[in-house]
Amino acid sequence: MSATEILSELPKLTDAERRAVRRKLSELAAGNDEVALCDQAALEGALMLDRMEDEDARRQKR
Repeated sequence: MSATEILSELPKLTDAERRAVRRKLSELAAGNDEVALCDQAALEGALMLDRMEDEDARRQKR
């Protein structure tokens, strides 16, 4: 089955089936070092943004 065929079938799946597909894709991606590095970088960026927003909120309260 080709990727095009798989993609065309996705809309026909139930919500539960699509969740199962997402879980499997996440599992496959977790085994990929490049994806893991991107995930880590995104998490670190989000945490940095959270800290910056917290600092900004504290400064505005003064």
